[in-house]
Amino acid sequence: MKEPQRERDREGGQVGSNKENDQSWIPKILRKRVCTTFVEDSFSNGALCQCGGAREVHDSVATADFFGAAVVTQWDSKQHSSECPTDAYGELEFAGAGRKHSHFLRLSCDTSPQIVYTLMTAHWGLPLPNLVVSVVGGEGHEKIKTWVRDVLRNGLVRAAQSTGAWILTGGLREGVARCVGEAVRDHGAAAPAISKKKVIAVGMAPWGLVHNRQQLVNAQGSFPARYYVQNTSRDSCCLDNNCQAFLLVDDGSVGRRGGETAFCGSLENYISHQRTGIWGSGSIEIPVLCMLISGDANMLERLDVSLKKATPWLVLAGSGPAADFISDLLETLSSVSLSTSSPPAEGEAAEGPGAELRDKVRDKVQRYFPAAAELEKLVDRALSIYQNREFITVFCGEKEGSDDFDIVILKALVRASKRVSSEAMKYTEELKLAVAWNRVDIAKTELFNGDIHWKYDDLEDSMTDALINNKPQFVRLFCENGLNILDYLTYRRLESLYGSLSDTSLAYMLLQRSLSERQGLAGSLPNLQGAGTVPLKRLQSALTGPASAMELNLYEVSRLLWDLLGDVCQPFYYGPLGLNPSTSTRKALRQVNKMLLGECMYRDQRCLSPWSALFIWAVLQNRCEMAVYFWEMAGESVLSALGGSKMLRELSKIESETETKLAMKELAQTFENLAHDVFGECYQSNESCSFTLLIRKSSVWGGATCLQMATAADARLFFSHDGVQSLLSQIWWGDMERSTEVWKLVFTFFLPPLIYTDLISFRAQEEEDNSVEVHHGRDADSLNGNDATVFSLADIIQNEEEAEEFRTLKENLNDPLPSDSKRPFIVSRWRQFWFSPVTSFLGNVLMYFLFLYLFAYVLLVDFKPPPPDGPSTLEFVLYFWVFTFVCEEIRQTFFVGSTFVLQRMRNYIQDVWNKCDLTAIILFTLAVCCRMFPWSYDVGRAIMSIDFMVFTLRLIHIFAVHKQLGPKTIIVGKMMKDVFFFLFFLAVWLLAYGVANQALLYSYDPRPDWIFRRVFYRPYLHIYGQIPIHEMDVDKLVKVPCTNNVTLIEAGEEPCLSTYSNWLVVILLAIYLLFTNIVLVNLLIAMFSYTFSKVQEHSDTYWKFQRYNLIKEYHSRPCLAPPFIIISHLNLLIKRFYHQIPSVKSKHFVLELRGKKASCLNTWEAIQKENHLSAQNKRQRESDTVRIKSTSVKVDSVLKQMAEIRDQDRRLRLLETELEYCCSALSWMTEALSQSNLIKADCLPSAPQR
Repeated sequence: MKEPQRERDREGGQVGSNKENDQSWIPKILRKRVCTTFVEDSFSNGALCQCGGAREVHDSVATADFFGAAVVTQWDSKQHSSECPTDAYGELEFAGAGRKHSHFLRLSCDTSPQIVYTLMTAHWGLPLPNLVVSVVGGEGHEKIKTWVRDVLRNGLVRAAQSTGAWILTGGLREGVARCVGEAVRDHGAAAPAISKKKVIAVGMAPWGLVHNRQQLVNAQGSFPARYYVQNTSRDSCCLDNNCQAFLLVDDGSVGRRGGETAFCGSLENYISHQRTGIWGSGSIEIPVLCMLISGDANMLERLDVSLKKATPWLVLAGSGPAADFISDLLETLSSVSLSTSSPPAEGEAAEGPGAELRDKVRDKVQRYFPAAAELEKLVDRALSIYQNREFITVFCGEKEGSDDFDIVILKALVRASKRVSSEAMKYTEELKLAVAWNRVDIAKTELFNGDIHWKYDDLEDSMTDALINNKPQFVRLFCENGLNILDYLTYRRLESLYGSLSDTSLAYMLLQRSLSERQGLAGSLPNLQGAGTVPLKRLQSALTGPASAMELNLYEVSRLLWDLLGDVCQPFYYGPLGLNPSTSTRKALRQVNKMLLGECMYRDQRCLSPWSALFIWAVLQNRCEMAVYFWEMAGESVLSALGGSKMLRELSKIESETETKLAMKELAQTFENLAHDVFGECYQSNESCSFTLLIRKSSVWGGATCLQMATAADARLFFSHDGVQSLLSQIWWGDMERSTEVWKLVFTFFLPPLIYTDLISFRAQEEEDNSVEVHHGRDADSLNGNDATVFSLADIIQNEEEAEEFRTLKENLNDPLPSDSKRPFIVSRWRQFWFSPVTSFLGNVLMYFLFLYLFAYVLLVDFKPPPPDGPSTLEFVLYFWVFTFVCEEIRQTFFVGSTFVLQRMRNYIQDVWNKCDLTAIILFTLAVCCRMFPWSYDVGRAIMSIDFMVFTLRLIHIFAVHKQLGPKTIIVGKMMKDVFFFLFFLAVWLLAYGVANQALLYSYDPRPDWIFRRVFYRPYLHIYGQIPIHEMDVDKLVKVPCTNNVTLIEAGEEPCLSTYSNWLVVILLAIYLLFTNIVLVNLLIAMFSYTFSKVQEHSDTYWKFQRYNLIKEYHSRPCLAPPFIIISHLNLLIKRFYHQIPSVKSKHFVLELRGKKASCLNTWEAIQKENHLSAQNKRQRESDTVRIKSTSVKVDSVLKQMAEIRDQDRRLRLLETELEYCCSALSWMTEALSQSNLIKADCLPSAPQR
């Protein structure tokens, strides 16, 4: 089967013709059997063949038995039938059943099971099983006992649902097969609609036994075939509509049972050698269990052949003859050992224990199968079965019940696997089965109850299985019971985990894109030509990672994370790959390809941050529960949660499926909530440490900080936390007290000497005196809360001058500080005031108002003619002022942010206000160019007028600092989007009404300007009440000079109004005003109201996030405002290019901790996370839902105990009845003996006194 073909077959919603084309290969490969030799059936007087078919349906040539009557006396399928292309396959629709179509196929009994299994999984779309249970026995019209029905309904089907199993049944509406089908139907009705695990029932029936089978015959395939079932209340040989698929095995016979037995055994054996999990990635082969219910003597052969293939069997004792015989046989002969390894040959004298054993078996065969022929052959079968008794588990359902039937199945499979697998440890196979079925409850109660000491090697394979197949509860269980994640996760295993992604996931497609890009470059290298392109998806084991340069490696993962996280972080995994973060993409690709041609030593190295690596791996696959667990185990919990939120929100923008997109957004919000809650716990514990946590540079997340990651993730809820706002307020006010009134700042701004008075309060002087000591001499106690000055403004580097000085201090740490190293009071107080972001903001606002005043004055009063008469002096001042704006925008674009210039430009242009600044500068430049020439002077003046509007609208940005006005700017921005959609509807209505109105009023008017005015402009003014009624109503027409002459109209004369359809013009006007003024305008008001209420509801959150961006902007700006900012720019140029002093303002609010300080902070953060999780678990335990669930479990336990008590009471009553009978019998015997002459009467003992 080709892979593209498989992919097409998996897609749903295809029409019948496509399905027919997709499965047209079936008759070419799969066959049916037809009887070609008539072997007379002696009981039918020559009318029927021993195959069950009439003489007429056989070929005339084959009817003449050339073997001779004396030679051919027994019909055999292989000798007397031949194969031909199948003529019954496709989909099956049960008339009146109202359910999804089932798949069916007529196939020969000699068909290869590999082809059939591939057809079922790849083309029919059946999910790969974690378990296969084959229910055998109970055929025909045999009555099924009530407790057997209960075991099938509450035991088998429930266990199949919990493990993801296939159930192989007879497929007909009779006996046990009907009971299984009804149980599957009831389970499907009771299961929730979103349940991912469905019970798959596969019917395997003899073709010649199916009722109305001719309805299925179609050589081209049936899509679907309608199948009519009659009298469904009684047992019949009709197909059971509760099965999802039917394999109709054809051995050439008609009306005979057992033709499917051989194929069932071969299919079971083949499936037992396939592996579980996605793409066969599981750690075990698919377990197959045969379940015997009742059965006749012929079932012994089926059981014997299957046991010789090491297939485990579960026998329901008490369900019928064959099951009861096997149960009794094992129980009776358990104390007797076989004298020989094989039963004695026929006619051989049987003596000693072997003869005795054989006699016992013979007696039991005669007891359970009194009418069976070939007694000795059955005895041999029974002895052979007894030899393989290790594969048989007897279940007494009538006594044990069906509550823990899944555990019974598990133990039956484990019992068989222990005998087959000699290298596995005692409980390893049981663990693998529990993982394959995702039954963590069984693993906890049976395997991880403290009795077994698990080692790392025992859990390694199962851990990989649990990771790949998304079983987070097992991952948690393994990590808690002996699996060391540091030893487990190497870079090779991490690559194999990424290689196991589902090919339908978004992360897989993104990785495939990066891989294709690198493969394209690798194909041009000499050493790699001819290697071909290897797809990312490979059927590789979890233990062996990629081995060549053409396969997935960590570089593709790093590229994907870079695309999702942007320049917030340095590239991931560049260290193991030996790459420099500043290396260009193409150069990095070449280095990676060259390195992969070697031994790749990095793959055997341990992952430095295993929990964080697994967290990212789980987040990329949108695995909620597993990602949350890895987040709990990883360090830097606040930053990790924000990073997960960022990645998920970026993935949701790319994801096309609606459900997956919503799930990603929901999980992203979950991680943002976790970051908010954990930081709240940290802030309550220690304010200083929580501030350090926000600006601490992370080594795990590529040098990112919490504030940077929260900004990139648009985490408004996180920014709304009081702790984050407290830090921002401290940065905003600098060394000034946060309670300082604004009027004091304005007053001091115009009278600078007031900063040396007590008008403005500054922080304690001793903090400044100890700033160097605090910055360099902190110990671990500060992180434990003993030092309230663990955070200071020196840590976040308020300005460049201070940064340079601190760098100088760091270089001279080993030298004693000179006595005059402290700045004078006048200088330090001056810097404290002017270098605070709030002062910078205030200065920029005041100077911007002055700039607008100058701009308006020049535009209205002092706008001189072109040179040589102009421009004026004030206009040149305006030009210089705008030039300083340009210099500041250049600084923000090329000297702030990422190390890559293109990334800096991209980040700059993404900001709305930067776009506004860029527009204003471009318009101003264009206006200045135009006003310098006489021919374009007026154009330049018009452009400059529009530019003044743009500069004035820029004032809205300063509203972000105000708590009430800040959210209003967001409301206005969102309302502009609403206006766009409103204008779209309005334009459609304007065009419809305007064209119709123009055509009705004027029969001919070719002037384009007047057409535009009357089609768009005039109807638009109608909305505001400007209706020229004298031009529209015939009763109020005003006589004006006009003409109907086409020539004069084309020459420019006014055309006359047409009064023919004036009544229609008035009606259209009324309808237009009704729709626009009432419907559309009220629609716009409703949209505005919704937007306002939506934003206003979270106005505080919006404002706090907006406030951070404003503080970050003015924290990075020079202290001087335009036009004086040119002095700061010149100072920067001298430092950067003359003194070669690098910029430290490329990243804001960054503090780098190393060694013991970083370790102490991580430990403190982990403790706060544990406190939060403990409180959260406590709240969950105290919730009503958990209490009700706990009460339900207790009630179930009580009911189970009461049932056991009732059973014991029933047994006691039975024992009392038997004792009464025994007492009566003994009394009768005593009385009879006393009346006889054997004993004397005086010897009779007296009855005991009560």
